[in-house]
Amino acid sequence: MRSYPYAFHIALDGNGLNGLEGRAGVCLFRYDPATGDHAYKVTYFDGVAGGHATSLSPQRTVGFLGNVGQHLLFYDPRSLDEVERVSTLRFEVTDHALKGTTHLVWLDDVEFVTVIGENLWRFDVNRLSKAEPIGPHGLKLPHAMKRSASGRYVAYGGMDHPDRGEAKEIGIFDLVTGDVRRLPLPTTCWHIAAHPAQDLFYALSFRVLPQDGRNWHEWAMAYFREYVYEIDAETGQVVRHWSAGREVPAHVNSDVCVSDRELVFATGGSQTVVLISLKDFASYRVLDERPRLDEQFAYSRQAASTVIDAFTRASPVTSAKHYADALRVSRGTLLDGVYACQLSADQSLLFTANRGRNHITVYDYPSLALRDRIVMPELQEFDARLASWSDPRLGFHHSTLISPDRTPTPPANERNGP
Repeated sequence: MRSYPYAFHIALDGNGLNGLEGRAGVCLFRYDPATGDHAYKVTYFDGVAGGHATSLSPQRTVGFLGNVGQHLLFYDPRSLDEVERVSTLRFEVTDHALKGTTHLVWLDDVEFVTVIGENLWRFDVNRLSKAEPIGPHGLKLPHAMKRSASGRYVAYGGMDHPDRGEAKEIGIFDLVTGDVRRLPLPTTCWHIAAHPAQDLFYALSFRVLPQDGRNWHEWAMAYFREYVYEIDAETGQVVRHWSAGREVPAHVNSDVCVSDRELVFATGGSQTVVLISLKDFASYRVLDERPRLDEQFAYSRQAASTVIDAFTRASPVTSAKHYADALRVSRGTLLDGVYACQLSADQSLLFTANRGRNHITVYDYPSLALRDRIVMPELQEFDARLASWSDPRLGFHHSTLISPDRTPTPPANERNGP
């Protein structure tokens, strides 16, 4: 088998509007920037639902597919074969089906910390049937988790809870003392990033509204201004924050990463990648992947699925405001946008995966010049039961990128063709 220097692991949730209710799979996209050659493999796992995020152990010996369906599922990073799965309900029963183990943080190549139910749990990947609860997490519905640069702190975002309501909080766990700090914030923040050198975390607002004023399960995108908070892990203090007017296309974020110069995050609602300067935490750039009007006709099956799924979530009569907000957030498109977004280790390449348009794009960084765009196969290729006219999206969500530490890549106009 040919080796490729880059391996982009992307969680898959299948087609449809709501990725929290779909399939569970992994796309492994291999890439060689010197030639543009690429290869891919796609695997969906039966009996698991709501595929959400991928994570690889530090030595890359095992992969984890986080999901909303109350399973821990591990796979071989090379073959995507399932290694082991275990039901988290054997350890603690959750109070809602949306409370799943979507993310984890690795302590070493075999031990990790994650959330189950109302507690943080410590696991050994070689003894998944045994686990140790290490304390209450303190949030309504924990979500993304990251470990600080020193390794001492773990921060985790929180979703709005279908029964307990709006979250507006993050948690910080001290691995040395075992203390948990709940930090109230002005907005709900699902997703977290860690500074690569300092014990700082970045929490990104995820602003939604409940359908009919009370339904936080089938929420709607809110056309509000967005925030990013820079938080000191030791003190829990907000050091700086960034806020953007609602017209800035920075809504419904997904993957977040940090370069030496910028905080970089993908937006599934606005179809962009937003890059905020770490120097002043004010100036920003926007990489736009929204399709032109004439291009949107090529995605009629995806658009039709979006409209139908939206009708199943809310009445267009009683929820007309939410439909209008969604059109403002998406800037008039009927497609979701960029969910996966990762920088190479040497910060020379930026990989994205666009859920609505079902393609993977590689950009030069920091110039953001387009290097390659690969249209991925349709879902029908992996499920013969699907009709040819049904939604063909694979369902890209959170991702992990494995790349060389410091391998320079030639400019896009100097490399060989495929």
